[in-house]
Amino acid sequence: MAKKNKNITGKVYDYKLFTRLMSYAKVYKSQFYIAVIAVILLALFAVVRPILLQKIIDNYITNKNAEQLLVYAILMLVVLLFEVFFQFLFIYFANWLGQNIIKDMRTQLFQHLLHFKMQYFNKSAVGKLVTRVVSDIETIASVFGQGLFMIISDLLKMLVVAIVMLWMNWQLALIVFAILPILIFATKVFQKAMKSAFQEVRTEVANLNSFVQERITGMRIIQLFTREKIEYDNFKKINNKHKKAWIKTVWYNSIFFPIAEVLPSIAIGLVVWYGGLNAAVDGSITVGEIISFIMMNNMLFRPLRQIADKFNTLQMGMVAAERVFKIIDANEIEIDLGNNKIASFEGNVSFKDVRFSYVKNEEVIKGISFDVNAGDTVAIVGATGAGKSTIINLLNRFYTIDKGLIKIDGIDISEYHLHELRSQIAVVLQDVFLFSDSIFNNITLKDTSISLEEVQSAAKEIGIHDFIMSLPNGYHYNVKERGVMLSVGQRQLIAFLRASVSKPSILILDEATSSIDSQSERLIQEATEKITKNRTSIIIAHRLATIKKADMIIVMENGKIVEQGTHKELLEKKGYYSRLYNIQFIQKKAS
Repeated sequence: MAKKNKNITGKVYDYKLFTRLMSYAKVYKSQFYIAVIAVILLALFAVVRPILLQKIIDNYITNKNAEQLLVYAILMLVVLLFEVFFQFLFIYFANWLGQNIIKDMRTQLFQHLLHFKMQYFNKSAVGKLVTRVVSDIETIASVFGQGLFMIISDLLKMLVVAIVMLWMNWQLALIVFAILPILIFATKVFQKAMKSAFQEVRTEVANLNSFVQERITGMRIIQLFTREKIEYDNFKKINNKHKKAWIKTVWYNSIFFPIAEVLPSIAIGLVVWYGGLNAAVDGSITVGEIISFIMMNNMLFRPLRQIADKFNTLQMGMVAAERVFKIIDANEIEIDLGNNKIASFEGNVSFKDVRFSYVKNEEVIKGISFDVNAGDTVAIVGATGAGKSTIINLLNRFYTIDKGLIKIDGIDISEYHLHELRSQIAVVLQDVFLFSDSIFNNITLKDTSISLEEVQSAAKEIGIHDFIMSLPNGYHYNVKERGVMLSVGQRQLIAFLRASVSKPSILILDEATSSIDSQSERLIQEATEKITKNRTSIIIAHRLATIKKADMIIVMENGKIVEQGTHKELLEKKGYYSRLYNIQFIQKKAS
């Protein structure tokens, strides 16, 4: 497992995390600069209106100068139109930037996932990974659209407004500024509380996604074992935790925002009281200044209130970024040091004293050795947990062996380029996975080099063309998610065809004839004979009757090879294999 990066905390002020996130904007410099320039101009244009309003009231309304009043009114309209234009530029390019950045991040993240070791997925919940790839990355977009640029815009606006206030009337400015520290302190406390709350929210969202995804995938088991009420109760508990996490954020908001609304009103009251007294007594403060300050008071306090909300958005985005970067930084990518590329294998396979453990010091493969000659069919049998499927995983380099050597055609498999290695090995699993797509696309996996005619020819050769053509739309029949529109046997037949069209040098059948109907089994046995002919084949099977013709049978128990030989030789030994065969023969006869 990758070590946690202590420098990445998810804080808004985490400079390293923030810099890394901003590095994705480098390829979009033009759009970034347009957004920044629009932000600066918005802050400048915002204070022009109060200044113009003060002049209009004091110089032209009070003095009843209609001609100049019209000129300044038109000028205010022009300023407003410029504000609208730059507001458009800002909103469009800030959000455009955010969407393009998360597109790049999502692409990078998915590319990493495609090359992660299989062990990573064994220990990672699918729902949580989906949350990272989809909702967490979407949250990062708000850092640019509603977070970062908005905060910069508000801070600039506040700075310019404060300077203009001091320039217009320092006494009224100080009255307004006296209220600011209280709101700033409240904002800081609120921001700290929301950081913790948002981390809890993201955790509960991931838990909820993971739970729902697993239960929907396993709905058949839930209904078969009548666990609807139990799972419903479990869902209610998780959903309630999710609600409580969000309620905590609502609680902090309900405390902060009323305070944030009251304080600006107090500032306005003080400005009107002090300014009104001075205007009435000696005229040192004009009516225009008072109205202008009321307007600027809102321009000063409203951004501060909004900054707290924008910090929430930025906070959630940074927490999401931290989670995404943890996956990107995970030291789980399959290291491929092999550079040996070959068009095809002869098919000689050799295991020499191979040892392997999924968990350290808990070996599941305990020093096995065997050889498979090119073109031979070898069967591996044994009880569940004997290590049969693990051998297949090791041959495909899904896992790295602890000790020993695995060779194909006399070359260590680690020396082969990983893509070349796996492209020469076809595997048909017991639990066939089909995508929600057509039969044709599930067979070719969208390899454009394989034509429909080639697929049909291969289907006819192994005897399943008629079965496919009996389905609506034939090869273009959509099997839906995980192939639910097909039976187990039909999915196995599709998997056989998928393996056949890839023209592998080595074929692996992992429990490929278990849990299927007799008609499908007959078709599969016929297909097996055809596609294993003159091709190195490794068959893992529980049904011993299906492997009588194998050139060699390897019997495994508790991660070790206990017997090895032909079907006839092993029966004559009257050992482990003979006992298994006799048990199955008696069971079949009894049925």
